[in-house]
Amino acid sequence: MSNIPKLSNASAAISGGSGLQMPHAGNADAGNAAASAAPSRWLVAIMGTVLQVVLGSIYSWSYFQKPLMIFADWNNQQVALIFSLAICFLGLSAAMGGILLPRFGPRKLAVAGALLYALGWAISGFALESKNLVLLYVGLGVIGGIGLGLSYVTPVATAAKWFPDKKGFITGMVVMGFGLGALLMSKVIAPFLLGICSVTDGGVTTVLWPTVFYYMAFALGIPGVIAAYFLQNPPVGYAPPGWHGSVAANADGHDDSVTPGECVRSRRFWLMWFIFFCNITAGIMFIGFQSPLIQDLFKAADPTMSAAALAAAGGTLIAVSSLFNGIGRFFWGSLSDKIGRIQTFRTILASQLVVFLVLTQITNPYVFGALVGYVLLCYGGSFGTAPSFVLTVFGNKVMGVVYGCLLTAWAGGGLVGPQLVAVIKDNLKGDPTRAANLIFLIGAGFLTAGLLVSFALNNKPFVRKA
Repeated sequence: MSNIPKLSNASAAISGGSGLQMPHAGNADAGNAAASAAPSRWLVAIMGTVLQVVLGSIYSWSYFQKPLMIFADWNNQQVALIFSLAICFLGLSAAMGGILLPRFGPRKLAVAGALLYALGWAISGFALESKNLVLLYVGLGVIGGIGLGLSYVTPVATAAKWFPDKKGFITGMVVMGFGLGALLMSKVIAPFLLGICSVTDGGVTTVLWPTVFYYMAFALGIPGVIAAYFLQNPPVGYAPPGWHGSVAANADGHDDSVTPGECVRSRRFWLMWFIFFCNITAGIMFIGFQSPLIQDLFKAADPTMSAAALAAAGGTLIAVSSLFNGIGRFFWGSLSDKIGRIQTFRTILASQLVVFLVLTQITNPYVFGALVGYVLLCYGGSFGTAPSFVLTVFGNKVMGVVYGCLLTAWAGGGLVGPQLVAVIKDNLKGDPTRAANLIFLIGAGFLTAGLLVSFALNNKPFVRKA
């Protein structure tokens, strides 16, 4: 952590040298000229959202969990670790992406991330040829995860600079795309690719999983690179047409001399990190295993259901919950503009705590699916609220670096949540009800811890200690 204070120049470039410098009232003509020369800020926001949809495809991993276990005779922990590593390296590389963003600019960083994510799928296809689990971890887990992180932080930080007048709204809109990615994957891309990559011999259908992953690299890489190409910072002196908030923005109570290192080492940052981590861990337990969990409930309710019908039910839950995940990012992010950032987090944590406790009494798969939808609404909401929370507390100058460091909570949650579920399911194979209830109680524990810590936070701008 000793090198973090040296990042002050990088963070200054985020808000200044490489992007947004708010004009004062006396520079209105310069601001208007810059605005007329700039590309449409809505085009940047839309393409950033498209890139997030591509990246969010990783959230459909539970769609592949059981099929890959059957394909290579792997257990829950082994297959879940692929997803855990991808999320872990997403969070770690997002922190690095926040530091690299002012040096390379959003376009180069986002394109590089999209290419690495596609490469991760291609390497994983090669790994499946020989059922090489370690190479799968390196491919989609490490390389793909790094690509996810570099691309994820870029459109969020870039769009926030284009929309100083709609920070909560626009960051919620952009990250909403990530939540919707699982819908596109589970209901469009994956079913289509499985259809064209299957062979039937003697009435038995076999999926060519290596080929599926090869095609996935192209299906995700091409639109990802195209969307990333449109990302760029606003010109120096840019202000949205008709917006006169620049003077107020420059006097918003944030100390411009505060460095990213001071922010990241502060008590407030780590409290923020902890509540983010708790919410992510609880929610991602469902994202990685929602399909197997609902299949267990359907199988208990109707033992005659076929494997295909169970898989279809799991795919439907992934699609529906991804809608809630996406909408939650937009809904809660916008709501935080009205009721406050930490107030939004408290509402998210407290309401989910009730839902997790109720889940221990649920055996109906349809009620379970509805409650999972709400959990994912709140899970997405934390990602929709976090960027504007960072802006409110630490300011625009250090946003890219501090927000990137905050995303390491995603890395931690991505490791802890899915692996906890995998261990429980592998050790309680014969009692899926007991396994599910234990999962829900552990999730409730994380939410309780996050809720209690949230009362030590507020929305006041960070001030360096004297």
